[in-house]
Amino acid sequence: MNKSAIQIKNMKTTRRKFIADISVAAAGLTAIPLLSPLSVSGKYRGELFFKISIAQWSLNNTFFGKDMVKGMAYFRNPPDPSQGLPLPGEKDPLDFPVIARQDFGIEGVEYVNTFFMSRARDEAFLSELKKRCDDNGVRSVLIMCDAEGNLGDPDAEKRKLAVENHHKWIEAAKYLGCHSIRVNARSQGTYEEQMKLAADGLRTLCEYGDKFEINVIVENHGGLSSSGAWLTGLMEMVSHPRCGILPDFGNFRISREEEYDKYKGVQEFMPWAKGLSAKSRNFDEQGNEVETDFFKMLQIAKDAGFNGYVGIEYEGSNLSEYEGVLATKKLLEKAGSAVI
Repeated sequence: MNKSAIQIKNMKTTRRKFIADISVAAAGLTAIPLLSPLSVSGKYRGELFFKISIAQWSLNNTFFGKDMVKGMAYFRNPPDPSQGLPLPGEKDPLDFPVIARQDFGIEGVEYVNTFFMSRARDEAFLSELKKRCDDNGVRSVLIMCDAEGNLGDPDAEKRKLAVENHHKWIEAAKYLGCHSIRVNARSQGTYEEQMKLAADGLRTLCEYGDKFEINVIVENHGGLSSSGAWLTGLMEMVSHPRCGILPDFGNFRISREEEYDKYKGVQEFMPWAKGLSAKSRNFDEQGNEVETDFFKMLQIAKDAGFNGYVGIEYEGSNLSEYEGVLATKKLLEKAGSAVI
């Protein structure tokens, strides 16, 4: 992006100017303070009450390429490097910490296991990933874990296997310096049956997490997990200090017919929150997310005493992945410094 675009002032706001503004802001991160001294309301603002991280999923096309199915298959069963086959996407997931710091000025990274599905116990890979974090002053925050079975599976053997499949990610999280792995609480059956089954799997996994001082946190990720009442009830049933929640701003669709109130849900989740996921898709001309009021969400978080990482998770298509990450970061800075 041409830096001179920031000089376009006093003109009607356009998508081009919006993108130019956020790009230039990112380029100048090392030269100017992160925040200006005045908030949008004219009051003096202090530092952000939270830290900003980036979820690797925000760059899924960058790593998986245009064909996600082929991309996932590549990382599940990577070809022999000696064959010289290209990566499915433009970038190597090993460069995620470098991209986070150098392209976005972000110091926290949230991995997604499907980008290195076969490498959880690959010491050379993890060592190189950790080195790139250390070299760039980046903190590994958590690993989002998918495609490892259902922790609430009604079949006891499948539930046990799902728990064991997550062991390697707890070990990898410990090695990288993360505080948690993010899991799903999928199950089958009635409302009560699913809560009981998921609680069994989660408690067992948390007990393994105790050995490594790694938390096991559940994201509201569709189905009953997107119900504030069900997920908080699950936390109470598990009753383990390592079991928590990663509230996502946007995942509150319980079924095709039912959606939970997102603001109520996040407020209910906060007592168990060990992170936040700032889901973003589309922005208006003022840079606000059109589906979620970030000011309201961050006020809920601040009122609850939250001071951890808020992870950028851009899933839109109107902006490129890089533009979307920058737009979300800019909005987090604006909203986070404006809440009272």
